[in-house]
Amino acid sequence: MDATTPGPLAPDVLDRADVRAALAEHDFAAVFTLIKKWGGLSQNRIASACQLTPGKVSTIASGSQRVTSFDVVRRIADGLRIPGHMLGLAPRPWEHQQQTQLPPESPGARSAASEVPWRPDATIDLAADLTRSDLVMDRRAITRALAGAAVTGGALLESLEGWLQPAAVLAAPARRGRLGLRETDELETTARAFRQWDHRYGGGLRRKAVLGQLSEVAGALDEHQAPEVETRLYRIMAQLAGTAATMAWDSGLHRRAQEYYRLALRSAHAGADPVFGANVLAGMARQMLYRDRPDDALQLIQLAQEGARDVIGPRVRAMLHTREAWAYAAQGRTAGFQRATAKAAEALADASSSEEEPYWIAYFGEAELAGVTGGRLLDLARQDPRQHAERAADEIRTALSSRGPEAGRSHALDRIGLAECRFLVGDVGGGAEETHRAVAAARLTQSGRVRTQLGQLYPYTVGHQASRPVREARDSIRDLLSS
Repeated sequence: MDATTPGPLAPDVLDRADVRAALAEHDFAAVFTLIKKWGGLSQNRIASACQLTPGKVSTIASGSQRVTSFDVVRRIADGLRIPGHMLGLAPRPWEHQQQTQLPPESPGARSAASEVPWRPDATIDLAADLTRSDLVMDRRAITRALAGAAVTGGALLESLEGWLQPAAVLAAPARRGRLGLRETDELETTARAFRQWDHRYGGGLRRKAVLGQLSEVAGALDEHQAPEVETRLYRIMAQLAGTAATMAWDSGLHRRAQEYYRLALRSAHAGADPVFGANVLAGMARQMLYRDRPDDALQLIQLAQEGARDVIGPRVRAMLHTREAWAYAAQGRTAGFQRATAKAAEALADASSSEEEPYWIAYFGEAELAGVTGGRLLDLARQDPRQHAERAADEIRTALSSRGPEAGRSHALDRIGLAECRFLVGDVGGGAEETHRAVAAARLTQSGRVRTQLGQLYPYTVGHQASRPVREARDSIRDLLSS
């Protein structure tokens, strides 16, 4: 196959955490089994693609023979179009050729990137285009969307320049719609409910319901409501778009998530809500951190701080500092991480229960700060377990003691982090016990991020001399990720 020939696997197969974990461990018995299950490839199809005999594939899949030849590993990578980094290889020649072929432009991408100052009516058009295409998306379109990589670097930051400038002034419409404040209150209540559901459960099960509501709000805005109603509608659209972004992300649609984040930022800008806009930029930064782009994340946080410095309250300021600390930790800048974390704690100490802050930041308290700090210390512990692992575990335990299973996605991520801490300090038995708790917590959420993190825990349970508790922990991870 040349670079233009598609591989036999749909992109969502390689996005599965269990497949990625098996590839990272060179556990080709699991790789072939999972590819047959999720990719729909027969034994003969795998053999043909990888230039192996069907008998060879059979013995590998059964575990009777291990793949030890580097040449065979490369043939599997090239035949199934598995990127080199997933198998510990250098980028394959066909990867470079594929990267030069740019993906098709997404709805509204050109206007969103080039138009400064931002026009509110263009924001409405962007919402209509995105929701229209998403609501009719079939399985084939979802597969194409999964293949779309998130925009990074200058292309991303350039598209957000309008955030720091006033919105374009438009002529007053000749006629206005008749939506009233009561209907606007109902829309806002719905937006809150969707956001709270996503925060607790994660996943994309209600994504199309959110998109339908987002489409309705865009339609109401297109009818030019009374100024007070219109401002509130833009803010509601920002909240719905932000929820759509996190749901798309949890579903593995990274490029789509970024487009909804951009829509949320533009909507907050049109609704004169810089505080929520800063929160959107923090979400975009978090996405970049999960994509191993700490430099981009840091610039996004600085953009948020610059655009909302004079209006954000202490909780939002603390949250932004934790994102800043996360970026520093990802860069290996321990002193910067400690400085930003201290600023977050100081800002949170200034928060008062009587002080009015947006409902969507109410979650950010001592438990959230401890959980985020523990997670970032865990990032550092992967490089230096002796110095950081125990402190990471202490912070995560603090978070777990303050927020239980009702925290949903956050609770599951805390459990996974604590299990990894135990493995990092050599407490294999404790790691196995915590893994079972983490799997139980992960079963209560549909979050793709939770499953990705669980997949990253899987390699700690792999080894030829693994004890029975560790084997049982490994099986529990595999059972969940294969379901």
